Amino acid sequence: MFGTTTLHAEVRAAAQHGGALTCSVALRKHGIWVMDDDLRPHVWVGRRGRRFAHRGCRCTSHYFRGEVPLGVVDVETVLIHLHHCEGDESFFVSLESAMNMRKVSRAGLQRIRRALPASARWLVDLARTDAQSGLESLLRLRLHIIGIVLATQVHIPDVGRVDFVVGDRLIIEVDGKENHAGGDRRHADMVRDAAASRLGYETLRFTYAQIVHDWPAVQAAILGAMLRLRDHG
Repeated sequence: MFGTTTLHAEVRAAAQHGGALTCSVALRKHGIWVMDDDLRPHVWVGRRGRRFAHRGCRCTSHYFRGEVPLGVVDVETVLIHLHHCEGDESFFVSLESAMNMRKVSRAGLQRIRRALPASARWLVDLARTDAQSGLESLLRLRLHIIGIVLATQVHIPDVGRVDFVVGDRLIIEVDGKENHAGGDRRHADMVRDAAASRLGYETLRFTYAQIVHDWPAVQAAILGAMLRLRDHG
């Protein structure tokens, strides 16, 4: 079974290693947004499992309790593993992606919540189903932590639907790796921003690279805009 040419390399590597594929690579195979770009297999071998040496092994072994399946671990269990492996941010963005794609049920959410450390259960309570990308989830989580409340997926007449609104007059838009690269899309964004300005809004746009790799500058820009709008309100 595991020697077939149709089997993905990571799944085959996990089987050779002695377990099932989990964490970020497994979530990618489920179509879920992940933060970690590392393609090395993370393998769930079970509490008493053994790892086996195999050619080209780059695997990370996880000894979480439970019965290990064949192939790729289910979404609900992978999310629990992901929190243990990568922490709050990675877990939250993948959780919201899974919820948006309806790949985790309400009962599943409660099982995930119970399986998390008590200090992390608030992440499930904060999670929403309307996040359009992991970048939106990441930005909302980081701003929530510093006390900034965002209205999400807001429809503004003559502008359309925007990612976030802070207070009454600050729009925040998040442009992912694959979005807004073309001239037509850029023109449409400028038209929307001009319409928002006409209505008294200020718009801040941030790219994938800014949010992931230069967060202090993003946070400073948002706080600066909030103070500016407050002082000139």
